[in-house]
Amino acid sequence: MDFAIRPADKSDEAHLWRMLYYAAHMDEDGVAPETAMSNPDLAPYVENWRRRAGDLGFIAVSEERELAGAAWIRVMPTESPLYRWAPARTPELAIAVAPAFVGMGAGTKLLRYLIPAARAICPAIVLSVRANNPAKRLYERFGFATIARIANRVGSESFVMLRQFR
Repeated sequence: MDFAIRPADKSDEAHLWRMLYYAAHMDEDGVAPETAMSNPDLAPYVENWRRRAGDLGFIAVSEERELAGAAWIRVMPTESPLYRWAPARTPELAIAVAPAFVGMGAGTKLLRYLIPAARAICPAIVLSVRANNPAKRLYERFGFATIARIANRVGSESFVMLRQFR
């Protein structure tokens, strides 16, 4: 399947919340997607999208014009846990593909657009990924390197990965 990729704008905030629900693995908790919006730890990823300097993202749209996924970066608050390992103000990557489109290349295509655009505006980007998530290999293909191993919110292991541009 092919996906059209377009920039994420202010009108995509609801879609970003939906994708954050999957990125945060909240679907595994059996809670409704709307609960992502009431989680104070997740608010900095999406709240007031495109109203902050440095907000950058892309949306994957299927051939049937369904919103299939999203990848975006945003500078997190100074107390962000990833800033223990990455330089403060390094934008954090959030990325997710809707379950119906997983494994069809949407994530790869999103990163093909996001990485060059990010390189133009920041020196690096950081992310965290669960140790058992196969997407870790995707991130490695795009130049991310593991800089720390951490316990995630459910008590399992995650990797903090950094992609440096300069």
